Amino acid sequence: MTSQAPNSQERVYSVYVGPFDPCPPVPCKTYVVPPHLFLGFQPPNLPQFNLTEALRIGTLWPALYSTYTPHIRGGN
Repeated sequence: MTSQAPNSQERVYSVYVGPFDPCPPVPCKTYVVPPHLFLGFQPPNLPQFNLTEALRIGTLWPALYSTYTPHIRGGN
């Protein structure tokens, strides 16, 4: 297990490796936690992106923006 910041959006966990697994084990896997889980409620007067940037990013509020980058596995 690696150390991570308490509000880091990317989490790491180690998987169980069974004695009869047919494939080589992947020691650690990651997943992304959505940023809305860190807000207990939506506070008033949150800063907002401008309209064109909000449409490009997919959210109006910077506090709810997640920089998700998928990990490409295996090649092609």
